[in-house]
Amino acid sequence: MSGAEPRVEKVRDDDRPRSRLAHPPRWLTVAVLAFAGLCSAFMFTLVVPLQAELPTLLDASREDTSWVITITLLVAAVATPISGRLGDMYGKRRVIVVLLALLIVGSLVAALSSSIVGVIIGRALQGAVTGVVPLGIAIMRDVLPPDRLGTSVALMSATMGVGGAVGMPVAAYLALNADWHSLFWLAAALGVVGLALVLVYVPEDILRAPGRLDVVGAIGLALGLTGLLLFVSRGAEWGWTSPAALTSVIGGLVVLGVWGAYQLRTRDPLLDLRVAARPAVLFTNIAAIGMGFALFSSNVTFPQMLELPTETGSGFGMDMVGAALIVMPAGLVMMVISPLSGWLERTIGPRPLFTGGASFIVLAYVFVLLWSSEIWHIFVANLLIGVGIGFTFAAMPMIIMRAVPADETGASNGLNALFRSVGTSSASAVMGGVLAAMSVEVGGATIPTREAFDVCYWLAIIAAAVAVALSLFIPRHPTSAHPSLPS
Repeated sequence: MSGAEPRVEKVRDDDRPRSRLAHPPRWLTVAVLAFAGLCSAFMFTLVVPLQAELPTLLDASREDTSWVITITLLVAAVATPISGRLGDMYGKRRVIVVLLALLIVGSLVAALSSSIVGVIIGRALQGAVTGVVPLGIAIMRDVLPPDRLGTSVALMSATMGVGGAVGMPVAAYLALNADWHSLFWLAAALGVVGLALVLVYVPEDILRAPGRLDVVGAIGLALGLTGLLLFVSRGAEWGWTSPAALTSVIGGLVVLGVWGAYQLRTRDPLLDLRVAARPAVLFTNIAAIGMGFALFSSNVTFPQMLELPTETGSGFGMDMVGAALIVMPAGLVMMVISPLSGWLERTIGPRPLFTGGASFIVLAYVFVLLWSSEIWHIFVANLLIGVGIGFTFAAMPMIIMRAVPADETGASNGLNALFRSVGTSSASAVMGGVLAAMSVEVGGATIPTREAFDVCYWLAIIAAAVAVALSLFIPRHPTSAHPSLPS
């Protein structure tokens, strides 16, 4: 199957529905897709400022309220590769519209609810919108010339960091100064704006992959990933060797093993594992776990360090909004350097760009491991992480698009996003476990020690260093799978 010609069909202009602007300017299409990506990334930091208060606000236990965040990660990981495949088959723009509609519905459900059940359902629907980023990148491949593709992909990739970084202080301000439901009303409003812009300024797809939806494959992938991600995200709370944790991880691995065998045998699989096994795709995806881990490690540790009381010896005593403003510029850096990322991708190639970006992240964590006694130390380290993530997130889609058929762009980028999600989920669980295990009582509160943060930084260094090593195994000039992309 992997050696066959890409099965791509063109949709005739006369047969497809048109947006109000049949041929919108390309820059406007890119801007709208980037806005949709920002909305998607914002959903991950939307309720972060409320974590400590959720048990009181929702009248539920802390274990139950942790699902408000966990469910979004689970749905995002499962829905992203599936929505990518649906986009390849039925139209990427059409699937983006559906995902934004789910974001709106989920936000309204949560905004109108005061119970934990309603909020969890709403957050689950919000998680599905993560698929708009790989789908947006796939649309760019279809509509942009090669000399503009790298910069646009870098911009779209940057939204995954920018949306969270910019959204954090906004969410913190609303959490401190307004009713918590306002966060979900804001999310609904962003979804409405994004949906309207996509309908008007994003053209219908030209390339489609004929076939059928592999429903059995989608269910198998969802069950397997849910088992693994439950183990990663809830294992520390359940106990890593508890029956619930072991059942989740063993069951997930067994299901994924059966799913993989089925995917290799069935016609029109959800994911073509032969394509996913190509060295360029395989090593990029495995390295993506390290990049997701490194990115989310800073999201977990830096705000906590900035907000902890100064008398603990490990904090700076900042309030929630102030800490978010210190962290925010890293996301802005990702967007500012997107033209540079695109130029470097065209000049030196995506693989060296990935290696350089991952190396930046290693240096950033080494810096904060050696110097973290002043607020500006955290600020500088976070900026370096922003540069590194900006380069690596720009490089990964380009590496994959040079190695996969045109009719599998959405699914392949969705799979890459899934691997990043595994990294972010792992970082959340591991960092949280380390900080909880290495804590002391200060004034009746449990506070992570300075040594706990050092261990977290060492783990992030290891994750980023492994990504650097894996990047060296990525073929520098993979065989081009699409005539518009040079090898």
